[in-house]
Amino acid sequence: MKKFIYVTLVMGAALFLAACGGGEKKAAKVDNKEGKDLKIAIVSSPSGVDDGSFNQEIYNGVLTFIKNNPDAKVTPVKEETGAPDAAVQAVADIVADYDVIVACGFQFAGISSIAEENPETDFILVDTFPADSEGKEQTYDNVYAMTFAENEGGFFSGVAAALETKTNKVAVVNGIAFPTNVNYQFGFEAGVNYANKHFGTKAEAISLPSYAGTDVNDKNVGGNYIGNFADEATGKVVGKALIDKGVDVLFVAAGGSGNGVFTAAKEAKNVQVIGCDVDQFDDGKNGSENIILTSALKVMSVNVDKQLTNIKDGKFKGANELLTAETDSTGYVKAEGRQQLSKETLAKLAEIYELVKKGEIVPPTNFSDATPEKFPGL
Repeated sequence: MKKFIYVTLVMGAALFLAACGGGEKKAAKVDNKEGKDLKIAIVSSPSGVDDGSFNQEIYNGVLTFIKNNPDAKVTPVKEETGAPDAAVQAVADIVADYDVIVACGFQFAGISSIAEENPETDFILVDTFPADSEGKEQTYDNVYAMTFAENEGGFFSGVAAALETKTNKVAVVNGIAFPTNVNYQFGFEAGVNYANKHFGTKAEAISLPSYAGTDVNDKNVGGNYIGNFADEATGKVVGKALIDKGVDVLFVAAGGSGNGVFTAAKEAKNVQVIGCDVDQFDDGKNGSENIILTSALKVMSVNVDKQLTNIKDGKFKGANELLTAETDSTGYVKAEGRQQLSKETLAKLAEIYELVKKGEIVPPTNFSDATPEKFPGL
């Protein structure tokens, strides 16, 4: 476990450095896949493409493409450890066999040399940008890398939690304090503060000092961090500890560890959970009831399908892009029957979504000058 955390923290540091500067575009494309029946590999770790969450949402984008292009083929490849070096090796092992490789997660940032050495293969990265061995961001003609504004999804969740809590105590639970998770945390805390100021709520975001997070710059960011993305037992411990302090709405951004938080909520009374990345309403079933209030969304499947279609149509262009509410790439579940928000809360969320989309509200991120207590639009 210590080795895994060390390796991933090093990669997180590399991603932070990557965010601070870009490299020159390399690996000019040498082929044209227009009209070709694509051979696609989707590489995930360690929970596979049927995890009901992050990986599966990406896989659904591939499946949508194949539904519309039935001659295309996809092969799921699961790397079991989740370690960045193993993830990169898993890509290297198969790169010669596929036209397109879709890679799920931050651990694939190190595929830069593979992309440069294989310009005939196209890569779609989700939740990371390619970086060199020194952590400097790189762009390639054959790599489209998408990240998402988690601070926005966290913000919507914080507003929803503040509006719906009955105890006036809410919390966010995360896995490891990588930038993506800290973005969710800061966005959530900012959303609570926004609701308190503009909507008259009196919610408090509860943190457990013993589970405070330390980000990739060794800064204590507070919050509630399990320390792992696959530790359901500790997830349940953290969830129960927060519930025991009176928290009745929990925003959970903790991967597989979040299952333990869900269990704690199901075993308690009158506790609701906000899901993360995808619509988790089905995961919230608890007998005849459901604990899911809503879910923060990264619209990954649509964007993956879009890039695969671009490849097939000969329109693919390498880029590193941060996707936001401006392109409806972040959001929250508002569909009837998939959430339990009040009409008043839905109306207020719709109002602030437009403000975020227009850039009038900019929730803080891990490395921004803004904070949950002071940010544009508060």
